[in-house]
Amino acid sequence: MTATTPRGSTAPRTAAPRTTAPRTAAPRTAAPRTTAPRTAAPRTAAPHILRPDGTAVRVLVVDDEASLAELLSMALRYEGWQVHSAGDGAGALRAAREFRPDAVILDVMLPDMDGLAVLGGLRRELPDVPVLFLTAKDAVEDRIDGLTAGGDDYVTKPFSLEEVVARLRGLIRRSGAAQARSESLLVVGDLTLDEDSHEVTRGGDSIHLTATEFELLRYLMRNPRRVLSKAQILDRVWSYDFGGQANIVELYISYLRRKIDAGRSPMIHTRRGAGYLIKPGE
Repeated sequence: MTATTPRGSTAPRTAAPRTTAPRTAAPRTAAPRTTAPRTAAPRTAAPHILRPDGTAVRVLVVDDEASLAELLSMALRYEGWQVHSAGDGAGALRAAREFRPDAVILDVMLPDMDGLAVLGGLRRELPDVPVLFLTAKDAVEDRIDGLTAGGDDYVTKPFSLEEVVARLRGLIRRSGAAQARSESLLVVGDLTLDEDSHEVTRGGDSIHLTATEFELLRYLMRNPRRVLSKAQILDRVWSYDFGGQANIVELYISYLRRKIDAGRSPMIHTRRGAGYLIKPGE
């Protein structure tokens, strides 16, 4: 028998239980903290030293550890000096005859001959060239023998590149192989650039440059005879702020050539597939 609900009356509604999802607080995302990059205190630049004819100082690096020789060479090139390296005594003596260095960094321990024997050969070829010995930390006898044999100074391994550069500067100045210039003046051949006044001259003639042209020329002149790639130039001159293509370097090199080399012996040169360099005109 089926139960019926009387007409006019309604069955009570049973409300479905309300389920409320638990409130989950949105995760707080802290505002990103921005910290200013640490900038080292600027170091006072040492005066640039050049040969009496205005060309870059020449340094011969003699060490059979290729990585160490390259590290030293990079530090010296950063000073604007011209660097040649040799990995043994025979190569060192050959380079001395051909390269005619203004100073020599010489490792005492070489694979083919003793460093003191190399020093003797250097003295016969270049009697006045200053020699800076590299010696092991505990090799006191090597240091004494080197100085007694005619070495001018020494540094012990491991050493700081700043110390090597500072000692070389002192040796070169005392030897009379180079002359000190104002620390704000860059000189390559007959081209001069004053970093303080932003004046540029070649052969005494004033050259007007835009701000970007000046920065590009300054970078080239800080690295005379060194090939600088487009990537290196973009990094140093434009600081990666330029969003275009590397041909901006070619464009500004052409601007400089019109102003620096026009009607004169060229100083700015292209090394195809490698980059650009500046050196005194022929």
